[in-house]
Amino acid sequence: MSYADVNGISLYYEEHGSGRPLILLHGGLAAAGMYAPILPMLAKDRRVIAVDLQAHGHTADVDRPLRFETLGDDVAALIRHLGLAQADLMGYSFGGATALRTAIQHPHLVRRLAVVSMPYRRDGWYPESLAGMDQMGSQLAEPLKQSPLYEMYASVAPRVQDWPVLLDKTGDLLRRDFDWSADIAKITAQAMLVYADADAVRPAHIVDFYALLGGGLRDATWDGSARSVARLAILPSHTHYDIFGSPDLPSAVIPFFGAASLEPPAPYGQ
Repeated sequence: MSYADVNGISLYYEEHGSGRPLILLHGGLAAAGMYAPILPMLAKDRRVIAVDLQAHGHTADVDRPLRFETLGDDVAALIRHLGLAQADLMGYSFGGATALRTAIQHPHLVRRLAVVSMPYRRDGWYPESLAGMDQMGSQLAEPLKQSPLYEMYASVAPRVQDWPVLLDKTGDLLRRDFDWSADIAKITAQAMLVYADADAVRPAHIVDFYALLGGGLRDATWDGSARSVARLAILPSHTHYDIFGSPDLPSAVIPFFGAASLEPPAPYGQ
């Protein structure tokens, strides 16, 4: 368990296992501990670096708004702090947006990227999901104290009294419009998208996101030679709210992160 002083923030991270580095980024209002059920699978053959982003978990808030662009810069600074030439990234929802911005803003630092349950444009969420985001704020501080999210926050936060501030900053972030479609081309990392089959992200948007990464644009042909290096996984019998802790998630991403190459396979018989 360590802290990295980067960009004016003391960023908490913890390391598990050894091998090629994989940085894990948690969902909104949560912390690195949300990955506890699947961490042993991910860290079996990897050096997993689980991060608590600004105002989340062990990482204290600072006097700046929550913005995915800023959080992406924090992750890039952590990669440099650790002396890594590159790292793989996996982020879920809020963490998925942070991972995506890291890969867009600092492409040379990201080898492979897994985005879990996050759209590239705000209207990729279902309308009812957006309506919930629009209501996020400190007025929910007391009701949410009955939730597992608060239980996790209160157990590790350096200033538990900042809970309402986190809700206000998160609400301000979630109500901001965004469209990163023009930025996707800046990503040089090989990328994988992972969603639940009953996700909060619309299926049509998932297909569009995959196409922006070069996936699903044509038949891969019988030998796979026309297949994109981008990957897409839809995990059955899951939702946006349980996918992050399911063993189906590491089962999907471990081959992607571990493969020596994502180039199309050689034709049969060669």
